[in-house]
Amino acid sequence: MRWRNWNIRAWTFQSNFCCAGGGIFAGQSGNSLELTDPLPYSRHCHLQAVKHAAPAGSSFDRRSAINRLNQSLLEQMQVSELEISNRMELLGMTPADLRQLASLKDKIAAVLGGIVDEFYQKQTAIEDVVLLIGDAETMTRLRRAQYDYVLELFCGIYDADYVNNRLRIGLVHKRIGVEPKLYLSAIKTLKDILTRVIRTIVEDPAEANEIADTLDKLIYFDTTLVFDTYIQSMVGEIAAAKIRTEKYAEELARQVEDRTRELETMARTDPLTGLYNRRSMTEVFERELAHARRKRGTLCCAYFDVDKFKSINDEKGHVFGDQVLIAVGKAIEHSIREVDIGCRYGGDEFCIVLPDCSLKDACSICERIIAHFNQKFPQQALSIGIVQKGIDDVPTAQELIEAADKKMYQAKEVEGSHIAA
Repeated sequence: MRWRNWNIRAWTFQSNFCCAGGGIFAGQSGNSLELTDPLPYSRHCHLQAVKHAAPAGSSFDRRSAINRLNQSLLEQMQVSELEISNRMELLGMTPADLRQLASLKDKIAAVLGGIVDEFYQKQTAIEDVVLLIGDAETMTRLRRAQYDYVLELFCGIYDADYVNNRLRIGLVHKRIGVEPKLYLSAIKTLKDILTRVIRTIVEDPAEANEIADTLDKLIYFDTTLVFDTYIQSMVGEIAAAKIRTEKYAEELARQVEDRTRELETMARTDPLTGLYNRRSMTEVFERELAHARRKRGTLCCAYFDVDKFKSINDEKGHVFGDQVLIAVGKAIEHSIREVDIGCRYGGDEFCIVLPDCSLKDACSICERIIAHFNQKFPQQALSIGIVQKGIDDVPTAQELIEAADKKMYQAKEVEGSHIAA
């Protein structure tokens, strides 16, 4: 059975917004919803939904969202005329049934004031509903909208526009937070009132039962459409929440990774100079020694300190002393090769591991360190000792450090900066 030729006049948004059941909650105080200008609010709802549902890491495609706003809910949910026809057939509704229902429109209109009065009398006995309505102005708007809605039930015209409006009812009421239990309670109240009125104004009990049964089916039809959008909206919220959760998890993982790197760096480096600390340098030194043994290569170790550093701290203070140590660290970083390892060994003592390096090249590197350091502190001196691991030598890292330390003390026998190798 086809329903293509059944037409319905367009409802105003207010009528949709203030429909039976959910309609009692529209225009509530405190929600700033203006029924006389609903389109911007409706578009805002859709725009926010599309924006929040954008995939993690993707940019919000405003053009795509605007295109969505130009589609009806019917088009968005892909509810075809065939689907509408199938739903009506499943509920057993026929054109004849709906024409019979429409025949009561004038009689219903005659007693509509009493129907609406009774409906809101019962609804306002529910505390949650009173809180949702909020004020007298909203109640007045709701009553006017309810008049229109009840008459629409008896108009006998039910096409794609009608379905689209029912879908919008569900969307709007989900947006403003109307719970399904309140919607279902209100729609049952309205159905009970209308059924009683039908049995009163229709003299033939059999005909009255038929019309009441058609009304019951139509309200079921409307409710399924309303809850289609309720469900779609909830699915969209779940999807958006999933995306937000995944994005949060990714961000949290990135923060953990960054923090782990920071902690690893802090564990390896000296906080004052940024060079390797003693513990990490010992590990690197042993690794470089093992590599040199395998390759039968050379390796140099330079060990040095700042002459009379204790006097510097005592006379000029620890802040000045820290500046001297920072300058040594910068001089090392500026002067060594990429493969070399600079370390603050402790206090004012520094050590440099120079893989695949001759004594001559090691001395040149240390001369550059002294020159760079003296650019900032020309009055301070560095005493540097250098030792080399030969091709056939198998010393430990500690043995090389101790040997370089002895060379450093030989350098201290000469006034000013000096290198002993």
